[in-house]
Amino acid sequence: MAPQRQPDQSAPKTVSPTGVSYEGPKQGRDPRAQAGEFLTSAQGVRLPDTDHSLKAGPRGPVLLEDFHLREKIMHFDHERIPERVVHARGAGAHGVFTAYGSAEGVTKAAVLAEKGLETPVFVRFSTVLGSRGSADTVRDTRGFATKFYTKEGTWDLVGNNMPVFFIQDAIKFPDIIHAAKPHPDREIPQAQSAHDTFWDFVTLHTEATHHTIWNMSDRGIPRSYRTMEGFGVHTFRLVNAAGETSLVKFHWKPKLGVHSLTWEEAQIAAGVDPDFHRRDLYDAIEAGAFPEWELGIQVMPDTEDETFEGIDLLDPTKIVPEELCPVQPIGKLVLNGNPTNFFAEVEQVAFHTGHLVPGIEPTNDPLLQGRNFSYLDTQLTRLGGPNFTQIPINRPHAPVNDNSRDGFHQQAVYEGLAPYKPNSVDDDTPAIADADHGGYVNVPRRVAGEVGRFAPASFDDHFSHAALFYASLSEPEKVHVTEAYTFELGKVYEKAIKERALTVLAKIDAELMEKVAAGLGLPAPKADPVEHLAPSPALAQVTGESYPIDGRIVGIVAGPDADLAGVTALREALEAAGAVAKVIAPVGGELGSGKGMEIVERTFVTARSVEFDAVVIADGAPKEKNIKAVVLLHEAFRQLKAFGTWGDGADVLTAAGIDTSAPGVLNADSGAALAADLIAAMSLHKVWEREPSVMASAAPPAA
Repeated sequence: MAPQRQPDQSAPKTVSPTGVSYEGPKQGRDPRAQAGEFLTSAQGVRLPDTDHSLKAGPRGPVLLEDFHLREKIMHFDHERIPERVVHARGAGAHGVFTAYGSAEGVTKAAVLAEKGLETPVFVRFSTVLGSRGSADTVRDTRGFATKFYTKEGTWDLVGNNMPVFFIQDAIKFPDIIHAAKPHPDREIPQAQSAHDTFWDFVTLHTEATHHTIWNMSDRGIPRSYRTMEGFGVHTFRLVNAAGETSLVKFHWKPKLGVHSLTWEEAQIAAGVDPDFHRRDLYDAIEAGAFPEWELGIQVMPDTEDETFEGIDLLDPTKIVPEELCPVQPIGKLVLNGNPTNFFAEVEQVAFHTGHLVPGIEPTNDPLLQGRNFSYLDTQLTRLGGPNFTQIPINRPHAPVNDNSRDGFHQQAVYEGLAPYKPNSVDDDTPAIADADHGGYVNVPRRVAGEVGRFAPASFDDHFSHAALFYASLSEPEKVHVTEAYTFELGKVYEKAIKERALTVLAKIDAELMEKVAAGLGLPAPKADPVEHLAPSPALAQVTGESYPIDGRIVGIVAGPDADLAGVTALREALEAAGAVAKVIAPVGGELGSGKGMEIVERTFVTARSVEFDAVVIADGAPKEKNIKAVVLLHEAFRQLKAFGTWGDGADVLTAAGIDTSAPGVLNADSGAALAADLIAAMSLHKVWEREPSVMASAAPPAA
């Protein structure tokens, strides 16, 4: 039987190497996949045996003429391309972007300006520091890169889940990555910044301070790719049909809200499910809980000094608070298709900040300028040559006629004799396109200045935006920042680096610095906090706002004697709200029979707290004190998950030493009656009122 594709899987769109679409077959195999019913060589020669090498006799040497052996081993030896230097660990999905039309006044780019226009996209999420085999839930910045296959050419919005960067100038990029990567002598620690070289660099090169505090916040350990904000980081220039320009910053706002893991959840998940974020993304899409984001822009005047309210818009270590410049929604992104082949799509996709379309231009941000040079070099090494754009996932969905020829992995068979301009041999084709014919014509702007290696004076402010960020956080988030700094610096060996880090924190907030110093057992330096803009509530995650619970998972503890009708009623209510219920029982198999039968999807051996967003104890659940079940409940309680019980399910919590009157522990008369309150509690993500009693420094619930 031919390989079966899941409904949510769709290979890259059928596009030729030169960007021309064509219809694939309505039935049968896709021509980009395997063809024919027999095993063949790469040249299509049918093979009679793939289990034995060609030998001179049963015990004789293998013959050099065995072309199948040579080809098979050669390809296997090259199945892994060089992994990305950064962002090696990632996951990706297909989707569609629909423009609202509200950006028409600021850009002529149809992908943003044409109301109702649907543009296919491919999005890749990633961590920065770890290798391909590292865990998803490490504390790190996340990449959020989107490839728009627009009708005017490919546009790549290569962003992160944080709006700022560690450096102001691209020439420093090798330094920050060398400092943050594992130590070169032992290649440890993997996918972590909790080591000497990272903190040595960021405390000496203090322009990194703002990004560092974002990493130390809950933003560094997101709950899901589906609950991450995305940012274009840089300021871009938009051009409308009249040639008028604006400066903008791009924002992705998740439908599900911005949520994070607790530190304990992140650590447990890295061990028990290192694919935590990847699995969450793919399971949600497969279940039809399609992740959604709104794309918004902050629009600012394109003034000669390129500043806004005193903020230098060319400095990628600064933000523009949303209270000063609101984010205007201009379109919606929906991810609705999983990869068909991870290597062909997620691993080979190539993004580039210089992939732009008419109406979107770069600015003189020195980090962005350097990135526009860097990305092409990266693809030449990773993907084997200049024709990486002809790999199916990278092919534009617009016609390509670029006069480039030959090179490694050339797949197009070009016609004509004159790949140059001007020419008379081929009637001077292809033609040059002016602005009226959709050509990418840069807006004229004056460039002047002395040649030198320097930065504007405004780039010298390294602390005020970090202080603004910290002041804007909720109290639970501030606690987490303190704990993160204490943990990370506690892993640093050199005392001088720790002391220098405290002098940096002294510029941000006195209380933060003093608590971290106390945790490290070091004297606190004199506080010297800088002045900053008014706190920005938009930067806080814990706001009391409710969000949809699409794709969230509820673990229901049950057993042979449980109220299965109540379990079914609760399941149906949760599924109606977009959530997923999984029954947990002592052993696998089925509970009950007929219409009331429930499948046991997790046992006390296979279940772990990090998988669930809430835990429910059904009436009639087992009362035996299974140690693994107790660990599950204790972890979920500490991790601020909502709890629910009905009937005698509360007795299970009591036996485990958990206070059934604690915040976020809901008790009802039936599974159906529990549903509404449980959904409301989950929509807040965590039970923050419980946190003071279960912090790591406090005693856990007593058994």
